[in-house]
Amino acid sequence: MEIGQMLTRGCDVWLNNPRRLNEASGTSGMKAAMNGVLNCSILDGWWPEVCKDGINGWAIGDENIPETVEKQDERDAKALYDTLLERVIPTYYNHHQKWLEMMKESIESTKRFFSMDRMIKDYYELLYKK
Repeated sequence: MEIGQMLTRGCDVWLNNPRRLNEASGTSGMKAAMNGVLNCSILDGWWPEVCKDGINGWAIGDENIPETVEKQDERDAKALYDTLLERVIPTYYNHHQKWLEMMKESIESTKRFFSMDRMIKDYYELLYKK
């Protein structure tokens, strides 16, 4: 928890770019999003469920997975640089109001859907109640 707190404090963008299908649960990205940090992530794990590209963060590339790791790395690297250079950095430096709106949307789009309250209700309804 202490390391997570240090990582998200003062963070403007949560960059998450593991190889697809290797994403863990994504709780760090969720925590960051709930605190107004904008996610810039590949579409794996939790992010495809909530990503509104350009509204509450950014998607790096698409959900297609090439047939080899080398091709995947090449595509993801290009997508990462394109996203950072063409979308994230210009928004940060040139569109302050849009950045603030995206931060608010990041909080709104994650705080209920990824809350412990929802998780506990789902566990109860889907696993224990039946």
